[in-house]
Amino acid sequence: MERVRRAAHAGSWYTNNARKLDEELDGWLREAGLNKSPDVRGVIAPHAGYSYSGRCAAYAFGNIDPTNISRVFLLGPSHHYYTPKCALSRATVYSTPIGDLPVDQEVIEQLSATGKFEFMDLSVDEAEHSMEMHLPYLSKVFQGHAVKVVPILVGALSSQNEAMYGQLLSKYVDDPKNFFSVSSDFCHWGSRFSYTYYDKKHGAIHKSIEALDHMGMEIVETGDPDAFKQYLQEYENTICGRHPISVFLHSSQCKSMRDSSVSYASAAAKVDKSGQEENKD
Repeated sequence: MERVRRAAHAGSWYTNNARKLDEELDGWLREAGLNKSPDVRGVIAPHAGYSYSGRCAAYAFGNIDPTNISRVFLLGPSHHYYTPKCALSRATVYSTPIGDLPVDQEVIEQLSATGKFEFMDLSVDEAEHSMEMHLPYLSKVFQGHAVKVVPILVGALSSQNEAMYGQLLSKYVDDPKNFFSVSSDFCHWGSRFSYTYYDKKHGAIHKSIEALDHMGMEIVETGDPDAFKQYLQEYENTICGRHPISVFLHSSQCKSMRDSSVSYASAAAKVDKSGQEENKD
């Protein structure tokens, strides 16, 4: 029986008008001006409302060459539902205003069979925005191509579980028909986020935030999950998708103070000629 996950945030976080949404995405992708590459096997992209992060996300999704990709793994953090594990979707279809994406039931069953995943109720799935904000871009980029999605809600994982889930997913990373879409915003700064780190040597507060996030992205580019963990421990940067990013790093083979701010960043993970992966802004 078909179980549809509705586009629950359409009409609020982004437009539910299919024509307008298609035009917005097309415009942002065109403005990004990126060359599509079959070597790009994963992206990190933001999940805020499109008025805040839609343009930034184009610098991730604009890299994707959909020609030979048949499956997209979606890794998103959980904002409303606590779990120390990763959770799979019970839906069979993920809906967007510009086209639906079928869930790969075969892979869901494979992951479930490991005994390491739980299932989230449809209400939990629809309440979470982190993966949904990637769906319209994926629907747009893969228009005319047969592709399925594997949504994975990443909970509050320990370092050991980040490595364990990364190992479970590593065999899928090795397959060039698979693609990984990792959902994360970067620094959430301000008293309302209980995070006001400020290094005055950079000048204005926004410059300090920018330097902190650039440091984080440079470490992600190394593909070293231990270095990323050390960075988070030292600076406590409020990267909401830190657990999905860490899982992906473990799965890949990549050798005024009243103000508030949320940073967005996009990245693409590309396979180099030696068969290893390197991360690239």
